[in-house]
Amino acid sequence: MPKLCIFDCDGTLVDSQHGIISAIQIAFRDSGRPAPTPHAVRHVIGLSLVDAMAALATDATEGEAERLADRYLSALPHVNAAAVAAGKGVEPLFPGVREGLSSLNADGWLLGVATGKSRRALDQTLNEHALTKTFVTLQTADIAAGKPSPDMVYRAILETGGTVESTVVVGDTIYDMAMAVQAGAVAIGVAWGYHTPVALQSAGAGEIVASFSELLVLLERWSSENQ
Repeated sequence: MPKLCIFDCDGTLVDSQHGIISAIQIAFRDSGRPAPTPHAVRHVIGLSLVDAMAALATDATEGEAERLADRYLSALPHVNAAAVAAGKGVEPLFPGVREGLSSLNADGWLLGVATGKSRRALDQTLNEHALTKTFVTLQTADIAAGKPSPDMVYRAILETGGTVESTVVVGDTIYDMAMAVQAGAVAIGVAWGYHTPVALQSAGAGEIVASFSELLVLLERWSSENQ
């Protein structure tokens, strides 16, 4: 049975918080709303875009949340362009990610992504880092129910011919952990992302890792114990 490891993107594979925070704050200001704090924005990273806006603007109607999402999408390219002009990286990979993904592929793992990003945004991120061919299944919130729904995990399993028992979910937010738990998959939290280890444990993380190299050791052990 194939081993499937499904990764979150923002906060797990790439550090995208600065662009996300800036673009959301612009979207709120342009809508005449107070800009949310960076802490508040980090808390909703991982949700689908409209759900994130609704969580930040609790009094917003569905239509208003959708308009905030549209303003965010309009602002983000300008935020990223400004970062590039200033010599800053846009969505840099976290340390050890590229080498770690290559190692997992070599060890026979099937790799996937489940993210609150749109498919277009995810494709752009993977293209920028030359990771398009690394993953065999890509699940995004515009083609499946967003986190914490288990839908993206189920879709990834169906696409790869695996089982929930042979599936691991790796992420940095409580939404990733809840998605994994609801699907019945193994939930592994990463400590380098946007939610605290305590929050991840409370949401159902079976293990918390502090580095990608630590994740590789954990996955190797899990694989040998579940052959």
